[in-house]
Amino acid sequence: MKNSIKLILISTILMFISIIIPNLSKASTPITDEESLNNAISSADVGTTVTLQSNITVTKPIVIAKELTIDGNGYTVTGSSTWTSTSGNQTMFTAQFSGAKLTLKNINLQNGPKYGVQSYDGATVILNNVSITGFKYGAVLANGGNIEVQKLHLGYNGTNENNGIEIDKGASATNNPTLTLNGTLTTDTNQNVVRIAENGHLTEFTVTNTPNTTNKIFVAGNKVVLTDSHENVISESNIPDKATGNSDAKSAIITLIVQDKTNKIVVNLGENITADLLRSHITLTEDYTIDGFYTNSDFTTEFNFNDPINADTTIYVKTSKVETTVPEPPVSEPESNTIVEEKDETPKTGIQNYLVIALLIILFSVSLIIAINRKELKK
Repeated sequence: MKNSIKLILISTILMFISIIIPNLSKASTPITDEESLNNAISSADVGTTVTLQSNITVTKPIVIAKELTIDGNGYTVTGSSTWTSTSGNQTMFTAQFSGAKLTLKNINLQNGPKYGVQSYDGATVILNNVSITGFKYGAVLANGGNIEVQKLHLGYNGTNENNGIEIDKGASATNNPTLTLNGTLTTDTNQNVVRIAENGHLTEFTVTNTPNTTNKIFVAGNKVVLTDSHENVISESNIPDKATGNSDAKSAIITLIVQDKTNKIVVNLGENITADLLRSHITLTEDYTIDGFYTNSDFTTEFNFNDPINADTTIYVKTSKVETTVPEPPVSEPESNTIVEEKDETPKTGIQNYLVIALLIILFSVSLIIAINRKELKK
């Protein structure tokens, strides 16, 4: 009996050690260079997180074919100037084939011969607090895969022109690409923030906006359009003739021309717009006011708000300067004709007082003389 208990305890301890020690060894290995990063990715269990402890320089692509999160912990992964291609793939991080799901968060990617991140043929890439800059082909490639933007900042990526997020489908890919905006997308340049590839393999793609996204992406006619939270157009790119874009809403672009400024907004196709909507997208100085909305630059044909928007539309906004009136000065009250006696402000001297005393003395003297004369007459 005692031996059986001992065997059970020993078996339990050995099983515990076999589970814990590998995990401890994984956790205890610091990820500070390319080798430790690749080892951590290859040995990581499905659905776990690999966290960087340092800036890292990589010399070749990193391909992921499982569900994994790479937390950059605020550090930067930089592509080396001496880069080794892997089967023609020169993207820094690639999630490959259906079932692969790579989440990149709190990480900066910079410099590389092609793309920073790629989702290939059914794989999913989620970008959460990621910054990408300095890649020669572009920042992000949805190559028959799915890209979800939660928080992404794009620097300048490309050679002759910027290429932010490219939607494409390689010749060997079997899935159509998708792009979902589920947060905030910022960029250093508004050229080709979202671009549709023109290589002829792409025939269909889907763009989606979640309710909590700041930016929105629309298919408007033959353009794919990125807007801010108020549907002001940030960037627009042409859709090749062979490609068809699917979106949660069909849209049109309204081009507002106000004085010497042009502003573009996106509205739902087939709906009526209002003057108040247009006014909310116009900023004038205080000394100008809006007089009306017209379909021509001569302001002879007014825009009809009763007609629904069925295509991209240009609207000219007529303005005029407000004449400011200068208030008249207050009218002064007429002067009164009443004569006001002026007060004698001449200072009084003692002469007047002396004259009065002298007169009194004279009167007294005369009275006294008369009285004496009468007395003498009686005698």
